[in-house]
Amino acid sequence: MKILARQLTLDLYNCNDKKFIDLNALKTVVEGVLGSDMNIISTNVDNEHSALVAAFKGGHIALHIYAALKYVAVDIFTCDESEDSEELAKGLRKFFQPDKIKSTYLKRGDFGLEKEIKPKTKVRVAPLRKVRNVGAKVVQKLVRGGN
Repeated sequence: MKILARQLTLDLYNCNDKKFIDLNALKTVVEGVLGSDMNIISTNVDNEHSALVAAFKGGHIALHIYAALKYVAVDIFTCDESEDSEELAKGLRKFFQPDKIKSTYLKRGDFGLEKEIKPKTKVRVAPLRKVRNVGAKVVQKLVRGGN
């Protein structure tokens, strides 16, 4: 079955700290890959944390930028099979120039076989059986000891 969407997450560590203060340049990078037909919201949450969210046809991107840690968390969500997410990831890597990158790729809405999406439950009856058996042994010892 076809999956509904893809999500690429990036953790960018030890980034070039001069890039953190220029949200307009970051908007230009995002628009350069995705085009200008999108809604972009950026805000400074506090002195050390900024956020940028861009919604575009077929997906969205969210960035959380932590200047003091030189760390950027990126989520790129796309509903089509285009390579925009990988191109955007390359652009962000070039912009922030991190020393270390951790990326995770998720398939969203992959329903697969019905048995694969059912919750798995385990039922354990062994402890109850042990209690019953120990109780029976105690009763037997008491009966035998009393005679």
